[in-house]
Amino acid sequence: MSAVLALIASPLRLVIDVVLPPRCPGCGEIVDGDDRFCAACFTQLQALGPPQCACCGDPLPHEGDAAALCGACLADPPPFSRARAPLAYGGPARQLVLALKHGRRLHLARMMARAMLRVAGDIPADALIVPVPSHRWRLWRRGFNQAATIARQVARQSGRPLLVDALTRVKPTPSTKGLTRAARQRNVIGAFRVARPDAIKGRSVILIDDVMTTGATVSACAAQLRRAGARQVEVLTYARAMREGTGGA
Repeated sequence: MSAVLALIASPLRLVIDVVLPPRCPGCGEIVDGDDRFCAACFTQLQALGPPQCACCGDPLPHEGDAAALCGACLADPPPFSRARAPLAYGGPARQLVLALKHGRRLHLARMMARAMLRVAGDIPADALIVPVPSHRWRLWRRGFNQAATIARQVARQSGRPLLVDALTRVKPTPSTKGLTRAARQRNVIGAFRVARPDAIKGRSVILIDDVMTTGATVSACAAQLRRAGARQVEVLTYARAMREGTGGA
């Protein structure tokens, strides 16, 4: 049966590629396969990696101890144990995030999850995949939660269970665009609640979002998860907004 389906699917795929060829999510140019950037956009991506803060993943200026922390994490340790993202937020990476969030191109979550898992390291065997939640009003307007869409792909590709309703956003928050770090932190006070503490207690949690900006949102979520008994919380996002002076977008 599978061989028959393959015979049917192959010519059908050729027809689809002619009528609707795969396009670069960054610029819209035709590319030679799904879930990939064109060469021009690929060269504009800013990959994140060592040397970086062992906790938040912010780039560090010099090679050094893999356990080295940035000044911000030393001064005010976040409630998560580690945060990682494969790319800096800007250019084609930003276009892809916006295409998923506002363009409803949900298939891009597969591409994002694959990149995220490349920098995730060894995910604990007992880990739960948990998305940052949207408030019900935003869900009603947008029709989906982009973090949950990405989390489904991360769970599928990593083989770890998804707990999409572990967290709820109990307070609607206004747009954080343009807000300072302190204002973003005030914005999310009391915004999240753990709805499934029984499932969280004693487990590792991989908290998923599309972009980490100041870290206020993921920190608020991680703090609630830790209070509910999570053994540790790691943050995994597709992109990371760079702090001023780190060389990012």
